[in-house]
This record gives sequence, C-alpha cells and structure tokens, in this order.
Amino acid sequence: MSEGSVQHQQPAVPVLEEHQLDEFLGAVPERGQWRYRPRRVGMVWRSKAFRVGAVITVLALCGLVILALVRQETGTEGFLVGLGLAVLPVPLLMAAFRWLDRVEPGPWRNLLFAFAWGACAAALVAIIANSFATRWIATATADPASADTLGATVVAPVVEESAKAVAVLLIFLFRRRQFGGIVDGIVLAGFTATGFAFTENILYLGNAFGEDQQLGTTGFASVTVGTFFVRVVMSPFAHPLFTVFSGIGFGIAALGGARHRVRRVLLPLLGLTIAIGMHALWNGSSSFGPYGFYAVYGAFMVPSFGLVTWLAVWARQRELRTLSVELPVYAAAGWLTPAEPLALASMRARGMARDMARHWNSHPDPARGRAAARAVAEYESFATSLAMLRRKARHDGAGADFALREQELLHHLWHRREIAGPALTYAAHATGRLRRAHRPPGPPPFPRQAPYGGGPPQHLPAPHRHYGGHNPYLEDR
Repeated sequence: MSEGSVQHQQPAVPVLEEHQLDEFLGAVPERGQWRYRPRRVGMVWRSKAFRVGAVITVLALCGLVILALVRQETGTEGFLVGLGLAVLPVPLLMAAFRWLDRVEPGPWRNLLFAFAWGACAAALVAIIANSFATRWIATATADPASADTLGATVVAPVVEESAKAVAVLLIFLFRRRQFGGIVDGIVLAGFTATGFAFTENILYLGNAFGEDQQLGTTGFASVTVGTFFVRVVMSPFAHPLFTVFSGIGFGIAALGGARHRVRRVLLPLLGLTIAIGMHALWNGSSSFGPYGFYAVYGAFMVPSFGLVTWLAVWARQRELRTLSVELPVYAAAGWLTPAEPLALASMRARGMARDMARHWNSHPDPARGRAAARAVAEYESFATSLAMLRRKARHDGAGADFALREQELLHHLWHRREIAGPALTYAAHATGRLRRAHRPPGPPPFPRQAPYGGGPPQHLPAPHRHYGGHNPYLEDR
C-alpha cells in the first residue's frame, strides 16, 4: 500500500510526527504511573485492590460451594475419579483458544477470570437453578420423567448459557479497552465454557463411576468409559461451541463502537439466543430416537464447529490485515521502519523476529537472548494495540484520550525499537514480504541496559518527566 493511499484513507486521525519527540517524551510520566485514565480515589469500592479482592473472594466461595455439592453428589472416590478425567481436555482447549489470540494476546487475568467464572460461579448457578426448576416442574405436572426432559431441553440451556455469558459481559463492560473484536469474544467465551464443562464433567464422570461401583461393571462396557468417550473424546468442544456464539455477538458489538448503541445491545442478545438454541438441540438429541444423538452430532454440531473455526481464523487474519493498513502511516512519520508493518502483519515473520533477536543476543549470555526475544514480543504486542487503536479511531472517531493512549503506546515502542526494529526488518526480508537485492545486515549488539528501561537511546534528548507543562500536540488535539 502506498503512502498516498494510506493518507487518503485516514485523514481524520492525526499522527504524531517524530520531530515532536522532545515534547512527546517530556509529557510521558514515570513508568510506574503509565495508565490510560487517572486513578479514581475516595470511596473504598473504587479501589482496584478492593475490587480485585472482592472478585477473588466471590469466585473462591463459589468454588468451595460447588466442590462441596459435587462431592456430596458423587462421593469422595467418584469426585476424585471425575476430577482426574475431567481435567484432561482442559489444557488442550485452553491452548487452542490462546493460539487463536496470538495476534493481540489478551491479559491472562481476564482469561483466568473467565475460566474461574465458568467453573465456579456459572456452574453453581446452573446446579442450583436447574435443580430448583426441575423439582418445581415435577411438582406442578406430577410427571418427573417429562420434568427431566423439559428441564434438560428448556431450562438448562437458558440458565447455563446466560450464566456463562455474564463473564463475557463483565469483561465487555469493565475491561472494554481489552475487548477489541470477534477474536476476543471467542477466546473469552471459550475459556468460560471450558471452565464450566470442566466442573460439569466432574459431576457426570463421578456419577458414572458411582453407578459402575454399584453395578460392578468394569472395562470398556462401563458407564464411566462411555461417558468419558461421549463428553471428553467426541464432544469436548460442545460447551465452548455454544458459548462462542455469545462471544461473537459481543465481539461484533465491540467492532461497532459506541455510536451503534442498538447494535451493542441486540447483537449480544442474538448471540445468546443462538447459543441457547444450539444447547437445547444438543440436549434434546436423545429424544429424537436411538440415532438422534449421532444425527445431531454429524449433521449439525460438526458443521457448526467447522464454521466457527473458519470464522475465528478469518477474524484473526483480519486483525493481521489491520496492521498492514494502519501502521504504514507511523512508518511514514518515522516511528517505524518501512519493513516493520509488513513483518508485523505476518505471524511467521513475528515468530522469526523473536527467534532472530534471541539468536543474535544469546552469546555469551543466554539470558540476554531471552530478554531480547521478550522485548520483540512486547514490541509486537504494543504495535498491534496501536493499530487497533487507530482502526477504532477511524471508524468510531478519535476519543478524548486518543492522543494520550497513542503517546503511551509509542513510548513503549520507542524503548524497544533498538532490538525489535532490526529483527522485524530481517524477518520481513527473510519471509519474502519485503523483497530487495540484498539481505539486511545483522543488528547492533544487545544494549547493556534492558531495551525497555531507563530512557530513550543516547542520541535523543532525555525526557523531562513532568506531568504538566506546554504540550503543543495535546493542545492541537
């Protein structure tokens, strides 16, 4: 993409020029004070430590209660067997969703919160609400068999999908800057549903083991093996697949921006409705006859899984294309080299840049190589956030804090560019994304100080580190 086309597409969002570097660095506070918005003080519940502590306490209490209920239902031995078997698919599912999130990785605290919410809070709500609703229906209709069927196909999908979607809603509302689109919605919903399925599998597998103990069945004919095969081998993606549609709804709503308020409400509700419908169809498949389960699995679940997988990969590629569209304007302004946007838009080139930074700086001290690779990885993450910030500003308008957020991200990039710039340029050439006659030379030696510490390179003026004062860029904005 030429420089002219980039400027033609992006007239509404200004770019910080490199000649404003002195004013820019002088306006950036100390590293310990880097934040996008001022800290709110006063009331206790506005304290970040208080909110984090409250969330951890609530989830821990829910976890203790749900463990006690599951143990009471399955017995100690059944609980341990169910726990050992239910944990097997969890690392694979988490690794798959984390791989999908490699372009702009979300913070682990959000993912762990989502998993804990699904495993503890959502599971507790589901057990209590489903049991209460099933007993109420059985009492009202005097037909326990139909009450179980109605509870599984109507009550359980609504309760469970709504409880799981709350985790995505909370992050969407209170961690909005870390929720950028479809991929974030899919990943958060996937982690939430993985946690929920983990707890539910403990219950089902523990009960199956208890039934085998009573009947004396062992081996491949046991209920435990059959339950494990259906829930862990054939359909470990079932709960994540349902809840992912809620995440997609939130993700599309996040792409719409603040101006589309109706869309921000209707799309998550539509996604939740689809998730509930799929869950109800899955739970009711056994009532369609002896082959109903296999018919729903083959004709509906597998194609849906393939469609969602395609959508997730497409959304990730769309994020990479955003880097190639948004970052050249920063290269034209002097903040990036011309090759860096091309390398940052390729997962292969990004991985090669980290490997080359580690290789170039690992002798004689391997710790320097690891630090260099980490600096490149951080550079890639901040550059991705910068591209997403600019895309949002072009589509939804530059907010009041756009300039401050852009400054902070550029500040992070500047303190890592001495290591990341040569590595990314080399990767752009090596992967063929930037074709020239000669391969670029190797990078300069790894600096003695950390690439992200202590101030700008020596040939630049040191920042004044003040919080106020004259800043022409901010005044122009």
